[in-house]
Amino acid sequence: MKNKLLSMLLAWALAALNTAQAAAPQLVPLRQESQAAYLSAEILSRYHYRHVPIDAALSAQVFDNYLKALDSEKLFFLQADLDRYADARTKLGDAILGEDVSIPFAIFNLYQQRVSERIDYARSLLKKGFDFKANESYPLSRKDAPWPKSADELNDLWRKRVKNEWLRLKLAGKDDAAIVATLDKRYQTALNSQSKIKSDDAFQAFMNAYAMTLDPHTNYFGVRASEEFDISMKLSLFGIGAVLTEKDEYTMIRELVAGGPAALSGQLKPGDRIVGVAQGEQGAMVDIVGWRLDDAVGLIRGPEDTAVTLDILPAEAGADGKHKIISLVRKKISLDKLAARKSIIEVKDGAGARRIGVITLPEFYLDVAARQRGDKDYRSASRDVARLLEELKKEKVDGVLMDLRNDGGGSLTEAVDLTGLFIDQGPVVQQRDAKGNVRVERDTHPGVAWDGPLGVLINRGSASASEIFAAAIQDYGRGVLIGEQSFGKGTVQTVVNLDEIAKNGKPTFGELKMTIAEFFRVNGGSTQLRGVTPDVGLPSITDVSEFGESSFDNALPWTQMAPADYARAGDLSGIVPLLNASHEKRIKRDREFQYLQEDIAEFEKLRRKNLISLNEADRRKDREAREAREKAREATGNEADRAAAKARNKALQDDGMLASERNLSAELALEKRSKGAKDILLTEAAHVVSDEVGLLKATSGLRHAQAH
Repeated sequence: MKNKLLSMLLAWALAALNTAQAAAPQLVPLRQESQAAYLSAEILSRYHYRHVPIDAALSAQVFDNYLKALDSEKLFFLQADLDRYADARTKLGDAILGEDVSIPFAIFNLYQQRVSERIDYARSLLKKGFDFKANESYPLSRKDAPWPKSADELNDLWRKRVKNEWLRLKLAGKDDAAIVATLDKRYQTALNSQSKIKSDDAFQAFMNAYAMTLDPHTNYFGVRASEEFDISMKLSLFGIGAVLTEKDEYTMIRELVAGGPAALSGQLKPGDRIVGVAQGEQGAMVDIVGWRLDDAVGLIRGPEDTAVTLDILPAEAGADGKHKIISLVRKKISLDKLAARKSIIEVKDGAGARRIGVITLPEFYLDVAARQRGDKDYRSASRDVARLLEELKKEKVDGVLMDLRNDGGGSLTEAVDLTGLFIDQGPVVQQRDAKGNVRVERDTHPGVAWDGPLGVLINRGSASASEIFAAAIQDYGRGVLIGEQSFGKGTVQTVVNLDEIAKNGKPTFGELKMTIAEFFRVNGGSTQLRGVTPDVGLPSITDVSEFGESSFDNALPWTQMAPADYARAGDLSGIVPLLNASHEKRIKRDREFQYLQEDIAEFEKLRRKNLISLNEADRRKDREAREAREKAREATGNEADRAAAKARNKALQDDGMLASERNLSAELALEKRSKGAKDILLTEAAHVVSDEVGLLKATSGLRHAQAH
């Protein structure tokens, strides 16, 4: 998937300039970074699934990827900037092997300079104002546009960009003084964040540009990024149990984790600002005002059962308000929001109702270290889902729906074990390495956890382990797939600890997540590039040219191999046409579904046009038409329909603000409304599973293993 590791860096300067002193520092590579680059190249060139030599061609691709990572919308660099480094374009590979990454750092420093220039220019425009009667427009996306050839061309582009931001706020009801104040603060915040960028940010950006040249799913993790990746797989960390955010140079508590030290203390609440941190109860207090959020978090986290003391400026206090000192003991914090969870949807069936159990799985997590040391309570996706299935059986559900939307994958082992909850032994996925060796991953556990009707809900964000599970369920005829074409990631990665290879005593070099094999369905096909095709399709707002494996220039091609030796658990082919017919009939009379399809059509129209008017009259006309349409929707249907439409419209209303610019209570309220909005795709998927229940009762089409 598009590299998450660059998102923190890009958020500081690109697009909306929405992050939280002075000019950016001139960065120089540290010795260990040059060494890490060399070590990474040695490993990737020898053991990556694609054997790509480190030559001029690869260097040119790395150069282009690096520029794309830094300036994907071509808003900062001029063509002349690229020409300045033309000679280096084919020599980056030699530089890496020579343990010299000074050129990538020089490019990054130039990028920082250009960002500062653009922000300074943007702020200067606020003193002049704009003519909103002029007929001009601004491109929504510039990724395919040429690099600006002159400063005048770039200035005009930024004039339109700032004009659009001003107009958004104006249409939302703000006056000119408030608009100037909001935008000036927005740009100052962006400048402040630049001064906090460190050498490891530049190095990580470059190394990912190199790693992702080999394939889209090979990544470099610096030391801190490695820690975050480990946390995401274990779903746990040692800390105080608070979700933190950065606002106005403060580290602010966004929410408290239930059962964590912060919540149990009763002394902290959302909106409180942490202005100092000390280790233990007697340690020296470190002022963290103005710190980067990840640095502040690193100071607050620590070993289990150790104390941390916080200097708190309460939410209701002004900048000069009274502080309070709070000491907490760090504990293991489970990230339950990212864990599997269940719910039940009741679907009307004549005079009665069918109960469809929904299990939502955000990712395929596994605490490998806990399992290796024999911890009987180690955390894993399949163990959590097995427990939830037992609970749903006690609640007498008629069918189960696995919701894997936006589940980007995780542990391959967990994909196999999760499949084993629904099939009675057999191959789940095939792997083929670079040498052509084939390995079949099997479910070896007898019996199943759920032998009833099953649905799997997927979308374009369902990738990797999600696709392995969904494909196996489809190939075995065990359940019906609902949704949209999945991501199309059919490759296997392993994580290589560079410090272990270098025999370092402490984390220094980071890690590589490296592609080592492709995986194939048990029917011999691949999910690579093509993804998994659902049996019952749902509408999608995703642009497949922008998101998914097919959007990458260097994605591996689709291939296939011989099928594995497996026995189908059932055959749903006879009822799939009936499920689709019932689905089509139902959505034609569903107002919410019709609204969704109208919105998708409107979005597609805007995306194809790729331009937004900067004429105030035109924009007001469009906004008024949209609001009239929303009001009409709020006035139709029953009370529940009207309430759902009103909640959705309020959540989607454009206030021209960035999330970081809203006060915390307003942002949390907006988030709550968005989460509380009716999930019509989930509801429809539950109806499809309900139909499956009825059809399977009426036929004997499903032959599957019975639970022992």
